[in-house]
Amino acid sequence: MENKLWKVLGVAFNISVTLGGTIGTGILRKPGPIAASLHDPLIILGLWVLVAIYALLGVSCVLELSLSIPKAGSWYGYAERAFGRYIGFLVGLTSWLGTVTALGFGSYTFSEYLIIVFPALSPFLVYCAIGILALLWLFHQLGVVMAGKSQEWLSGIKAGALFFFIGLCFFYGQGGVFAETTQAPSGLPLTTGIMTALLSIFYAFDGWHTASYFTEENKDPVKNMPSMFIGVIIVAVIYLLINVGILYSLPLETLSNSKLAAADAMKALFGADMGRWITVFLMLSILGILNTQVMFAPRVIYSMSRDGLFFKQAQKVNAAGSPTTATHLTVFAACLFLLAGKEINERLSDIATFFFVASYLAGFSSLLKLRVAEPNLKRPYLVWGYPVLPWILVIISALFLVGTLVTNLGSVVYVVGFVGVSYLVYRKFLR
Repeated sequence: MENKLWKVLGVAFNISVTLGGTIGTGILRKPGPIAASLHDPLIILGLWVLVAIYALLGVSCVLELSLSIPKAGSWYGYAERAFGRYIGFLVGLTSWLGTVTALGFGSYTFSEYLIIVFPALSPFLVYCAIGILALLWLFHQLGVVMAGKSQEWLSGIKAGALFFFIGLCFFYGQGGVFAETTQAPSGLPLTTGIMTALLSIFYAFDGWHTASYFTEENKDPVKNMPSMFIGVIIVAVIYLLINVGILYSLPLETLSNSKLAAADAMKALFGADMGRWITVFLMLSILGILNTQVMFAPRVIYSMSRDGLFFKQAQKVNAAGSPTTATHLTVFAACLFLLAGKEINERLSDIATFFFVASYLAGFSSLLKLRVAEPNLKRPYLVWGYPVLPWILVIISALFLVGTLVTNLGSVVYVVGFVGVSYLVYRKFLR
């Protein structure tokens, strides 16, 4: 088994890793700003449905790619096969570094919530964040079976807690925004509000493709990978019900000024003491995502290493089926970003957002390119509505990419600089 990933994952893992890699604190934070700009609950819910449809259609594309190119690393493998080594290197490197940045930022956020519960830890915030990453690193050395089961448990607990939250909102809510006469803005404010809301919702759904990072480790990918649809449907249902619950619990004025709508909904229904419990839930939610990221990010550089596009040592797999050196590098890099400071992490997160969206664009484009370049490639699953659907997703992803740049103009120079440096590294060492 040495230096070879184990084929031990199945349907339950696919569903749980989709939930774990998608549902984070975004759904608990975003309803406030979205309500502030749109006011109308029907428009708000309609936008969440639209992005859920985008994610479901995206799964159809990723299924064709993952089953025809069943290798670890998801977007990296598809881009490398379709567009060559440099594009593969760029997509893989940005995918890995973006996740590393998210790991650092997420562990820092986890520590901020930990300090709310245990104020005495305040002077040691960064060290708490590093400690969380160290614990996750240690756990993932125990192997892919343990890591997979932990993901199933964490996702199950998270989903159960969210449905409990939804039930409380429905049972104790008094109508909130639904009981008011609200009117959406018109003209440019409406257009701007919709675009801003779509970007927020799009990022809340980021992670719908997470199961594709593990296709190589699935016991029967042709049979099991379509369960990605189930995972995305569950996420979409949870997101819609949370929105309905919050809109049903809070009046528009309160919701529009809320930075953490879920916590404010619980405070409105049960008093200020509920804040501590919401904090504990947020910690659990973040821990689930961190666990997922520590698991899937190493698969990217593991796959790159096998193809000669990363350090050779990163392809080492330990006796328990984990890409151990790649995990070392992933967690170590996240700790370095933490030590670099929160401001640098926030800047890197802005840049990473651009590259995450670019990965979607590269993936959908890869499907179109491979259909032409390799018509005889074995494809156990075919995307719906080819070529119309992939082209629609390419266009939508390109629009989201433009929207990301427009909302983060200060990051453009860093994006261009990174692409330039990556090309020089590729030409010098990897070509």
